[in-house]
Amino acid sequence: MKSYVNPVGWFEIPVTDMERAIRFYENVFVIKLARNKMGHLDMAWFPSGENAVGSAGSLVYHPDFYKPSHEGSLLYFTTPTGELDKDIEAIENAGGKILVPKTLINEDIGYMCVFEDSEGNRVAIHSRY
Repeated sequence: MKSYVNPVGWFEIPVTDMERAIRFYENVFVIKLARNKMGHLDMAWFPSGENAVGSAGSLVYHPDFYKPSHEGSLLYFTTPTGELDKDIEAIENAGGKILVPKTLINEDIGYMCVFEDSEGNRVAIHSRY
């Protein structure tokens, strides 16, 4: 069987209030984001590096180039708890809104949920259970 490389190398999630967005994502995923300000560009990087699994990415604020949205690409996060019901509770407790409740994709793939984050972005989460 031929091996392959996942082509996703980086993602950016637009925000309007960086402090609020950092609190939301840190609470939902129980992680620490690294904030980096570069002129008008304000970023909060998701954990990455040698021990990280998955693609690297960032919350990002720039007054001219980024706007939270329900349209366009849909980013799926992998469950931080392994149980989608717990993730949904964390999303709601952090101020998120469930747009598509826990839904079975199929038995081989598992479940998904689509939610609105603290900034008004449409984002999804996936779990085997």
